[in-house]
Amino acid sequence: MILTVLAFLGGVLTIFSPCILPVLPFVLARADQPFLRSGLPLLLGMALAFTGVASLAAVGGGWAIEVNHYGRLLAMGLLAFFALTLLLPGFAERLARPVVALGARLSLHADSGVTGGSFVLSMAVGVATGFLWAPCAGPVLGLVLTAAAIRGPSVGTSWLLLTYAAGAATSMALALLLGRRVHAFAQRSLAVSQWARRTVGVMVLAGVAMIAAGLDTGLFSQLSLASTTGAEQKLIDTLKPKGGMPGKDTLALSASAQDASVTIAPARRVENPVASGVKSEGQLPPLDGATGWLNSAPLIAEALRGKVVLVDFWTYSCINCLRTLPYIRAWAEKYRAAGLVVVGVHSPEFAFEKDQDNVRRAVKDLGITYPVAIDSRHAIWRAFGNQYWPALYFVDAQGRIRHHVFGEGQYTESERMIQKLLAENGTPSVPVGLAQVDAHGVQAAPGEKALSGEAYLGSSRAEAFASAGGLRAGRPHLYPPAEKLKLNQWGLEGHWTVEADRAVTAAPGARLAYRFYARDLHLVLGRDAGGKPVRFRVRIDGKPPSGNHGTDVDADGNGVVDAHRLYQLVRQENNSGGDHLFEIEFLDPGAYAYAFTFG
Repeated sequence: MILTVLAFLGGVLTIFSPCILPVLPFVLARADQPFLRSGLPLLLGMALAFTGVASLAAVGGGWAIEVNHYGRLLAMGLLAFFALTLLLPGFAERLARPVVALGARLSLHADSGVTGGSFVLSMAVGVATGFLWAPCAGPVLGLVLTAAAIRGPSVGTSWLLLTYAAGAATSMALALLLGRRVHAFAQRSLAVSQWARRTVGVMVLAGVAMIAAGLDTGLFSQLSLASTTGAEQKLIDTLKPKGGMPGKDTLALSASAQDASVTIAPARRVENPVASGVKSEGQLPPLDGATGWLNSAPLIAEALRGKVVLVDFWTYSCINCLRTLPYIRAWAEKYRAAGLVVVGVHSPEFAFEKDQDNVRRAVKDLGITYPVAIDSRHAIWRAFGNQYWPALYFVDAQGRIRHHVFGEGQYTESERMIQKLLAENGTPSVPVGLAQVDAHGVQAAPGEKALSGEAYLGSSRAEAFASAGGLRAGRPHLYPPAEKLKLNQWGLEGHWTVEADRAVTAAPGARLAYRFYARDLHLVLGRDAGGKPVRFRVRIDGKPPSGNHGTDVDADGNGVVDAHRLYQLVRQENNSGGDHLFEIEFLDPGAYAYAFTFG
């Protein structure tokens, strides 16, 4: 009920967002028609279309993006035609002659408006509007869309999306009723009425043009987030029960519904582990939701009975997961003969981690030889009800989950639990002692002093951005050099295109800066598929890193982006000297920057 109320109120607030401007003309063009036969079906069609598109975006794949792309093109053409009927009634009549039945309804007469009084046709216009409607993804819509992606398609998530759309339709209905009063005043004069009709036609064409130019997802979205996010967050904080809003504290929101391309971050990465006791926490869920398997034929839960199983949820660009891997590999090797089966479940955060070839390459490079389930649709993730990277689940020979650890750490307790479950299973000679782990590079344990945390560079989750003029999403922009950065602030310089989940270099010489306090600095990077490696140069406090360079750069700070992965750019001999300014310059275009992580 709380989420339903939040979704509705979040939708109502949409009317105050600048990014709703391109859609308002489509609604106001119906102001001269009876509300029940014209305005209401238009808003209903709009709400239903948005619900369908947003549902597909949250739980679908690339096919959903393509479907919506062509739907948007068709909708823009349809609404542009309606605008011409407002401006040129004679044109509408001539165009409608070949299709008399439909044309008679589409033609604009003095008493018929855009599509006549037909309930069905008004709803069709609303459906077209729903394809073009770009509600800004603030905290409320982000919460709904993220929950939809994690939990999969369900009546509950579709209901929340429909409720959000209903809230927006309610505020638009008020605007429509106000527009009717203005139209009634204009009808007192034929000249004024014709002028008003043509004005609405121009507004509709302008709305189509703004959407075609991407202003609804670029400039207006940025303005909107600055004006409504605070109000939405206050709603969440006010209505949140004492126990916390389900999912809010564990779901990293990253949603952008305007183009049916939703980047989902199913959970936040945690560094403070939480472990359970040794009582049963339920049965091992099914593993049949994987989109593929590496190092093994597909495994099923029933076939693992009689074995002690360790399930590790991870993703290959997650620094916390990478630092846990040396222990997972060591346990898999040490206890394999005693009956331990390790199953890695690769549940992606970024879109590139869904590519099976990328996962296969990462598994090989990381030296993982145990079975890995590719969970690109998060089906196994949902079956476990998991919300963390990394997450370890310890399963006994009867298929019962007996222990879990979320995040890094507790390696001694974890290995003791493996030994305990093997002994319970009657293993005659369980290896004793603790596995010896010698981790290097990005897999090495973090430093003792790290005052910098994870920082995302995509517009949907960007924080502490300090470049003048603010972050501009959705289109290329020339950023001026950032002024002096404070600790944990970052900025761009040069030509960049900031998308929902990443920042893309649009020209050579683009720079990225971050003021950090940690021993290690990592950056998740990628490049154009099939393109040449992208050269880059790193500086620390304006100088080459020398002995403080990471494994992916040399002492002079030079390196290349050759694949989508996590790059270690700084590894200081110690980090006791306070904070430092990190700078990276990309010498070639086509580099993708996703997120900073530290250690």
